[in-house]
Amino acid sequence: MTTATLAAGNRTMDTVDRPRRSLEELVDQLFAAMGFKDEPETAEPSATRSIHEARRLRQVGDVDTALAVLGGVDVAQATQREVRWAFSEWKGLVKRRFGDRASALYTQGAGRAAALAPHGNGTLEVVAALGMRWRPGKLVSERSLRGLRPLAGGA
Repeated sequence: MTTATLAAGNRTMDTVDRPRRSLEELVDQLFAAMGFKDEPETAEPSATRSIHEARRLRQVGDVDTALAVLGGVDVAQATQREVRWAFSEWKGLVKRRFGDRASALYTQGAGRAAALAPHGNGTLEVVAALGMRWRPGKLVSERSLRGLRPLAGGA
């Protein structure tokens, strides 16, 4: 028996020196095995990863951060399936976070939408946005928006 074996008990030296992998490393390996391309750390996360992250945040109760993550999804680089999935998740988060306060939904095509709340004097305040340049807090005129519909009954 060698000194390394004595010090490590019945384990070999290989398992003693090797640190355990983090969950993030294991998930990255899983994505690589599934055929997703490896992205550099400086690149924007894919739509799928952003949606998964938003869902994780929603499950732990951090709805505001989940909305921010989905607000940053690049719909131009996403597939049609990812766009529909992101919109569905985003709309559910808006309903959960703002309820009756966000009374209108404005869409500008697939994967581009804003939840708007009445602000007074014919203006609406953006409370959440998906795939648009608008940021929460922006005021827009209700008259200038085509395609405005109620959030509760809209698609």
